[in-house]
Amino acid sequence: MATYRDEGVVLRTIRLGEADRIVTLATPEHGKVRAVAKGIRKTKSRLSGRLEPLTHVTMICWRGRELDVVNQVEAIEHFKAIRSDLERVSVAMTMLEVVDQVALERHPMPEMFRMLVGALRTLEERPSPALLGSFLWKLLVMEGVGPSLDQCAGCGSEGELVAFDAGEGGFLCRSCRRGQAVGAETVSLIRQVLSGGLRAALDQPASRAAAEAERLAMVATEYHLDRRVRSAHRGTEISTAGWQGWSNTSNPDTGEAPHAGAAPDAGAGLAPDAGTAADAGAGLAPDAGAAPDAGAEAEAKPGLPPLASW
Repeated sequence: MATYRDEGVVLRTIRLGEADRIVTLATPEHGKVRAVAKGIRKTKSRLSGRLEPLTHVTMICWRGRELDVVNQVEAIEHFKAIRSDLERVSVAMTMLEVVDQVALERHPMPEMFRMLVGALRTLEERPSPALLGSFLWKLLVMEGVGPSLDQCAGCGSEGELVAFDAGEGGFLCRSCRRGQAVGAETVSLIRQVLSGGLRAALDQPASRAAAEAERLAMVATEYHLDRRVRSAHRGTEISTAGWQGWSNTSNPDTGEAPHAGAAPDAGAGLAPDAGTAADAGAGLAPDAGAAPDAGAEAEAKPGLPPLASW
């Protein structure tokens, strides 16, 4: 069975049988990966604590016909500051859910992966009121459905943009206005984010423009996905006990029950520091049959995007 090595961010997990889990990850070289973590729910499992949602890992997997199999894994980052702040948890899980919906299985997505890791690092170290909206707008542009900001999406005129309509593909002038009214500051902020001014946008304090930009980004995202982003609407419902079961109990790709034989994973939450102690000696071994790699330590800790570079 062929093996491959990649890094990834765990998006969600569901139970499989009595001791396993199906783990969904976003990876740069293999796109969205669904893999079975065998025996992960056993007390002495070496994988326990390293394949929870919102964990950045390096891994070796066996390629399967439908589901891959996790062979070895090492945690790079647990994003502890995010896990300890419920508001940041809500933002992070919204980003993970959206990436889960737009990513394609086994289609490389290095840019999207870099943007996700960069956004999570920014959320970890320097949260911003404009972060979630910026992430969603940039993701929509990456998907080829970004908003029209230089001219009216309706008539093509270059006048003042005063409204937003997702069905029209962007912002509208006074003559074409329909949908939701928007302020000039909001349009300016979104234009700044999408024209290379992300760092400056993230440095701004909380404002009506940032809140409105995030709200419109969510409207556009849900229109593109043709479904609600559940994590975005559950932020106020999270409690320390409740978010332990955040992992989706149904398959968001189909809206149906989990994979045959799988059950909702009530234990797949984001418990802070879960399994951290076990990571100490859990480095990735070289691929089967390969000679030891002198640079394995450096490879297991790949360089991450600098803050606000995504």
